[in-house]
Amino acid sequence: MTTLVKNENDTTTTLTEGPEASPVKRRDLRPLARLGPFIGGHMADAILAGMFLIVSATATMGLTFAVRHMADRGLASESGHAINQAFLILAAVAAVLAMSTGGRFYFITKLGERVVADMRATLYGHVMTLDQAYFLKIRTGEVLSRMTTDLAIVESMVGSTISVALRNALTVIASLAVLIVVNPGLTGFVVLVGFLILAPLFIVGRQVRRLSVKAQERFADAVGYAGETLDALDTVQAFGREASATARFKAAVETAFRVSLARIGARAGMTILVMALVTGGIGLVLWRASLAAFVDHTMTPGALLQFVLLSVLAAGSTGSLGEAWGDVQKTSGAMARISELLDATPAIAAPAHPNALPQPAQGAVAFENVTFAYPGRPDLPALSHFDLTVRPGERVALVGPSGSGKSTVLRLLLRFYDPQDGVIRLDGVNIREADPGDVRARMALVAQDAPLFSGSALENLKFGRESADRAALLAAARAAEAEGFIAALPEGFDTPLGERAKTLSGGQRQRLAIARALVRDAPILLLDEATSALDAESERLVQRALHDAMVGRTTLVIAHRLATVLHADRIVVMEEGRVVETGTHAELTARGGLYAKLARLQFGEAAA
Repeated sequence: MTTLVKNENDTTTTLTEGPEASPVKRRDLRPLARLGPFIGGHMADAILAGMFLIVSATATMGLTFAVRHMADRGLASESGHAINQAFLILAAVAAVLAMSTGGRFYFITKLGERVVADMRATLYGHVMTLDQAYFLKIRTGEVLSRMTTDLAIVESMVGSTISVALRNALTVIASLAVLIVVNPGLTGFVVLVGFLILAPLFIVGRQVRRLSVKAQERFADAVGYAGETLDALDTVQAFGREASATARFKAAVETAFRVSLARIGARAGMTILVMALVTGGIGLVLWRASLAAFVDHTMTPGALLQFVLLSVLAAGSTGSLGEAWGDVQKTSGAMARISELLDATPAIAAPAHPNALPQPAQGAVAFENVTFAYPGRPDLPALSHFDLTVRPGERVALVGPSGSGKSTVLRLLLRFYDPQDGVIRLDGVNIREADPGDVRARMALVAQDAPLFSGSALENLKFGRESADRAALLAAARAAEAEGFIAALPEGFDTPLGERAKTLSGGQRQRLAIARALVRDAPILLLDEATSALDAESERLVQRALHDAMVGRTTLVIAHRLATVLHADRIVVMEEGRVVETGTHAELTARGGLYAKLARLQFGEAAA
């Protein structure tokens, strides 16, 4: 839902209900202030660019004086020596102009590239700190659009537009100053013409900015949908939805195109306006100056030539300023969207003075009267007054029907979310009062669909612990029954596995994920359906490996297949976010409750 309101400054503000909605829209350029610290970090390049810019503007003015000197002192003298001298002066000024322009281009472009590189790294680093709840409200494609398309717009402005705008602004100011010296009366006429050129361009520029922001939003929508479908391409193809997905993406692209077309039309109209006004203005100035030189005889031919050149420079620079203003406003819209991400604060963060976890790690876990509902579902708690205590080194299995809250227990323990009520303790410390990084460092997770990354098998293993040596990585692969299939790859452990390791089978990916968790060598092992993708033989081998890995570690196991939890020290049965039964397999089967019912469904009547 979107609501437009006006504040006391006549500023239109868009109120939205989530980070995926449209950015705040303003007529001012305040979002561009966010660039200040990034530019300030590279003041040497900014200063050098500024110096070359000033020299370039000065040389441009010097060029008009050189042309005047050539006309009045060189050509008019009919002397070869004077003409040669005049052209040498002209050539020297032109050389200075060329060198300073090249220097300005180099340093301003370098500054733009450096600023955007820093912004991209900062933005990505900040996004990595955001909590899971934030990404329930924004699509990954939207985030990527801001990190690519919007930053490209910023790069264009910092690396080009701002330099051109400053050059044109200096040229206008310097041209007016010299024009006053050459002919004060005609200068007033030039200023009037310049105002008539500039005023309508600023009005059209607002329309261009509004359409630019809208086009960026529609393009982000298209990119977001493309990211979702490409990420699940196998599912799209399995359901035969290629045509409908393509049609939907095409519709999103067409919407973005129509908005972009409106923006292009506005820019084209502005270009026509610029050309018409500038050409007309130059004609008027030339007419008036010609009368002054050849009818009133108040100017020399050289002064006339200089005045016309300065007028052309002033008018052209004024028109370019109007175009640059449209680009600046477009960049302001992009920076507003980028600032939204940079200003997003993670709900899960380390306190100002975090409590240190005890050393050495013990692996004790406690949930005390915990109630939690996912964002967007406050009336449907995943856990309700949940209590669970796990002793160091204990193997506890969480079982129960789908939706009973088993995976939520692991997510809360990893502090992906914070509960609305209750306390979760790790080795006696409330995890809200500890650094999330320290909490997660004591755990190793194997999820049901554990994502892997592009790169080699060795690189995926090192993701578990960057400091692990090759021997430790190979040992973990051996323990997870992954060494055999990895060694059979064309380049062994150094074989590239493709995006998300899709060149491996589901079972192979799962065994590699288990090996990655073993590499972490954490005191708490979290297994969320860790063997669900394995065949019976692989599962038997991995279960043996996991059994060895559990020794000396606190282990929380989630499993729908009860055969995998028969040897747990304790089985905790969950239903509707609560603990309803606790005991061993034999105890729970004899009790005849929910676990016994689940056992009968999986093992048959004999299990009862």
